[in-house]
Amino acid sequence: MTPLPSSLPEELLPLSWLIGRWAGVGLGQYPTIEDFRFGQEVVFSTDGRPFLHYASRSWLLDDEGNRIRPAGTESGYWRPRPDNEVEITLAHPTGFAEIWVGTVEVLGLADAAITSARATLRTDVVTRTASAKPYESGERLYGLVNGELMWTFDMAAMGESMTNHLSARLKPADGGDSEDSSGDGD
Repeated sequence: MTPLPSSLPEELLPLSWLIGRWAGVGLGQYPTIEDFRFGQEVVFSTDGRPFLHYASRSWLLDDEGNRIRPAGTESGYWRPRPDNEVEITLAHPTGFAEIWVGTVEVLGLADAAITSARATLRTDVVTRTASAKPYESGERLYGLVNGELMWTFDMAAMGESMTNHLSARLKPADGGDSEDSSGDGD
């Protein structure tokens, strides 16, 4: 894990388990599409103010794990609120933006470091352009389990009720820059 900045605002301590660069593989599915595998890189960072910057990009993978083409990308901010609540703003190049609300729970501590935690989120607002896919709402769960970041995303879209769409297992990654590839699909 990335060492935490010594000037980390107190408000960010419950979210500090997210800070760093994460990379791994996930699965995508939905009743309206074929199942797929994807590679993902996620970065949570702070400039010392009481919010986290979040950036995620992903690539479709073939059966051997090679990148086929860019897939989804999103970026935004995680803002801690009192009583272990969190607000998140996310924007997507596919024509929609979301406001997420939820809670953060620290489930394990060892030597003053968070060893287990989770963030449970739901969309509060979804806005979309006329050309964006019909997407109504979402639910996400992020968890720190055995040093890995695991997450899942359920959505109601395309006339379907809330159904699992994405899940991934990410490991801490070095701070080096990875191959640049701007995804533009979701």
